[in-house]
Amino acid sequence: MSRKLTKDELLKELFRDHYVPGQTKKLREVRVRVPGREMSLAHLIGVSQTEVYHNLGLHIGVHEGEDHTGDSIGLMKFTPWELTVVAADIALKSGGVEIAFMDRFGGALILTGQRSEVRAALEGVSSFVRDVLHFTVCEITES
Repeated sequence: MSRKLTKDELLKELFRDHYVPGQTKKLREVRVRVPGREMSLAHLIGVSQTEVYHNLGLHIGVHEGEDHTGDSIGLMKFTPWELTVVAADIALKSGGVEIAFMDRFGGALILTGQRSEVRAALEGVSSFVRDVLHFTVCEITES
């Protein structure tokens, strides 16, 4: 069973040798989230199995009744999350793909289609993000 840390114990743990209990007059903790300017995931799943689509939930909602077994899946992750909307637009213009899922609040985009089309969409998005926006872009990986 774990116990709660006291304020002094927490500060001592966080700042190790830089915190002396009782001698630090004012200590302010600030939490800042600085979204990166990056495309941190670009992966192509060559030919997927039915289980992959079902586990990703790509067979429900607007895709209910569709069978994409054998199609390829493109997975992408962006920060800031607003880039997801731009990436979806670029992907649709770069290859004959469908948007299977888009999380515009978390920065995730999943595309489906023929392998060559998904690859073209991943490359189109990657080029735009790197060359036009000057963001950090990861390598496109495949399985």
